[in-house]
Amino acid sequence: MVAEEPERQVPVVWVGLDEAPIQFANQFAMQGIENELILTIGQIAPPMLLGTDEERRQQIEALSYVPVKTVCRVSFTPERLGELIDVLTQHRNKRGQRET
Repeated sequence: MVAEEPERQVPVVWVGLDEAPIQFANQFAMQGIENELILTIGQIAPPMLLGTDEERRQQIEALSYVPVKTVCRVSFTPERLGELIDVLTQHRNKRGQRET
């Protein structure tokens, strides 16, 4: 006869949370590979344009791209994506911003 282990609740504690930097993010991209999703989070800032209207127009025409700085890449399963969506939806709803 095998003795059953008693059930025990162990709290989950976020360690190092206050030391982690807070990054601004305004760009998001998602990739999917089999049972893995990769969320890339980044930030983009408009290019600094200085001078007269004509000088700014020339600066815009000279741009070949506007860079996005990668903040982080996070990989998770589709099931965890559901959890992430739930957390984000709950927070949005708490702030009074309902789905449209």
